[in-house]
Amino acid sequence: MRTLIVGTGYVGLVTGACFSEMGIPTTCIDVNVEKIENLKKGILPIYEPGLEAIVEKNVKAGRLDFSTSLQACLDDAEVIFTAVGTPPDEDGSADLQYVLEVARTIGQHMKAYKLVVTKSTVPVGTAQLVRSTIQAELDKRGLDIVFDVASNPEFLKEGDAVNDFMKPDRVVVGVESKKAEEIMARLYRPFLLNNFRVIFMDIASAEMTKYAANAMLATRISFMNDIANLCEKVGANVNMVRKGIGSDSRIGSKFLYAGCGYGGSCFPKDVKALIRIGENAGHKMRIISAVEEVNEDQKTVLFHKLNRYFKGDIKGKTIALWGLSFKPETDDMREAPSIVIVNKLLEAGCKVQACDPIAMQEAKRILGNSITYCEDVYSTVNNADALVVVTEWKEFRVPVWDTIRKTMKQAIIFDGRNIYDANELRSMGFYYEGIGF
Repeated sequence: MRTLIVGTGYVGLVTGACFSEMGIPTTCIDVNVEKIENLKKGILPIYEPGLEAIVEKNVKAGRLDFSTSLQACLDDAEVIFTAVGTPPDEDGSADLQYVLEVARTIGQHMKAYKLVVTKSTVPVGTAQLVRSTIQAELDKRGLDIVFDVASNPEFLKEGDAVNDFMKPDRVVVGVESKKAEEIMARLYRPFLLNNFRVIFMDIASAEMTKYAANAMLATRISFMNDIANLCEKVGANVNMVRKGIGSDSRIGSKFLYAGCGYGGSCFPKDVKALIRIGENAGHKMRIISAVEEVNEDQKTVLFHKLNRYFKGDIKGKTIALWGLSFKPETDDMREAPSIVIVNKLLEAGCKVQACDPIAMQEAKRILGNSITYCEDVYSTVNNADALVVVTEWKEFRVPVWDTIRKTMKQAIIFDGRNIYDANELRSMGFYYEGIGF
């Protein structure tokens, strides 16, 4: 059973590579010629731990290949996954033009049964739009070809996506026919031999599950950030509060860490899209709207802490930033708090010098020459008036603080991820502020 994956971004490439790793012949398709040529040479468009090795291995084994033509590959495949981008429109709704373009191409060229699976995060009702788009093209051709559509949302964590795909805690699949269910069960069975955890449901519920899952995780983050800001005002410590509530089995400890806001390709986009879905249905998503508002405010917290410390006199100050990606183990800077912080600092007249283990090239693409890019944590803090920690990379956890204190102009640290011991750093002569205490 050959599988096609249309779109070689974060979701598509991981999906294609992992299917091929389980012995399923897979072709990844993208209209970007340069991207496909690079993939054929082993050059990946994204950084994801473990992915490059899997791609290289399966290309050599002949189980994974790449193409720019969906039409040319269509006859040999029974299952086509759509993993193209669904960027937010100006109003926050998901842009479905690429998803529907794939559907049109399939309808224009299919000759036999196909199962078309939406992997991209899409609003409820998209599968039916895909169905009607394919059917419209078949009607133009005067053909009566049976096909199915399905929804198979991804739940991959950037930085651990390969492991998530190979060892999923659940696979959600929305189908509308027994045949589609049997094909999807067969496709995922190699991943779930020890504990078959495919959850089948109707398509609309599967589409909603993705949004609801990301919105819930985003809610936990914004809730803890809101609590953290209150803790600072009333003299409590959010780290202690997190331990106290996280030990409750009804709550659990995951996604309860206070910080300087969430970013990335999923949470911000999906929260906005869910708000828009609610508006279109005549239902105001009050909690999710507040989640987004809290998060946008939280991205400015470190700047305001810094500005308060210097009593508004930060023009001309040199600020060191550790971390530019929105989270560790990725070069993704979409909606990253670092972008907001850098822009606020530059607007205030600060000089910014920054480092990141992986995201430096992406930062240069986004921020250009507006900041100074440094090779490591030590050169970044050279002659700095303050250090701002934005991303909790492992490389930042245990630096040589004596060296850093001697290198900095002023020994001041604002920790946006609460990764350091406040008492330890203060005992070493640093001024230290975290989030929520």
